[in-house]
Amino acid sequence: MTNFMRTLAAGAVVAVGLAGAAVAQDLKFFTIGTGGTAYTYYPVGGVIANAISKPPGSRPCDEGGSCGVDGLIASAVSSRGSVDNVNAINSGLRNSGFAQSDVAYWAYTGTGTMDGQPPATDLRTIAALFEEHIHLVARADSGINSVADLKGKRVSLDEPGSGTYVDAGLILEANGLSTDDVTAEALKGNAASDALRNGRIDAFFVVAGYPTGSLVELASATDIKLVPIDGAGAEALTAKYGFFAQSDIPEGTYEGVGATSTVAVGAQWFTSAKEDDDVIYEITKALWNDNSRKLLDVGHAKGKTITPDSALNGIGVPLHAGAERFYREAGILK
Repeated sequence: MTNFMRTLAAGAVVAVGLAGAAVAQDLKFFTIGTGGTAYTYYPVGGVIANAISKPPGSRPCDEGGSCGVDGLIASAVSSRGSVDNVNAINSGLRNSGFAQSDVAYWAYTGTGTMDGQPPATDLRTIAALFEEHIHLVARADSGINSVADLKGKRVSLDEPGSGTYVDAGLILEANGLSTDDVTAEALKGNAASDALRNGRIDAFFVVAGYPTGSLVELASATDIKLVPIDGAGAEALTAKYGFFAQSDIPEGTYEGVGATSTVAVGAQWFTSAKEDDDVIYEITKALWNDNSRKLLDVGHAKGKTITPDSALNGIGVPLHAGAERFYREAGILK
């Protein structure tokens, strides 16, 4: 090899190295804590992660490529749910996560079920996403027709660290019961469905946007019912906690299950005040662009309800400065 060729080769190696370094420098990773893979947070998180991602080398948006944030690779991470996600954001383990509006408010203020814990004052909101309904699931022939009928039964409250676990306790309390009045299990997703189908538990709670995949599968294999959460207990719950609202799960959402009155909370997307303002601004902007709208509409049944019009509904934790800048520019926040 001539000296000239050696020089060219060395230059090429340096150029490749510099290009690789530039790509590495421009690359940003962003995690979204979701929930169990059988419930709504995880698939919705996957759709949103796809919408806001734009790895280096992606085709331009106007050429059919990614319309996310330049150099960003977002990933949806399965977790134990709302409480776990809030804790992971506070500790810096995750960049962001989904959580129920009630859980996030209590964490931010150090009140309610988080009373006695240091307030999570760095918690910030990116967007309100969709409504989550409390499902109380039992076999159709169980004889369980109300929350009060759970007394003495084997009931899965979901895992500690989940929003479902928190809300199940509040619902029992509003109906004159406590976790001591049931044989409590800590099963999640398909494990709870399998246990109900096999007769190892009598009922279980799920807080999720309907239809949730594990219950669709369960209803197709086993005759189930959704137990109403209504009457005086629901009225006491909504009166005491303003983030709960009475709402119905429509007939036909799950095979063979009629319309059911229950209560609901908001599913929201949170991050830390320590996250870069420009990055969160770009992420919020990418969430609400037209391409993301298409992905949300086809990506999950709940996707169509995730809209800019409801992006600030029920916000109890301050907006991240980057998200706030986007909403002001877009005219959503006056």
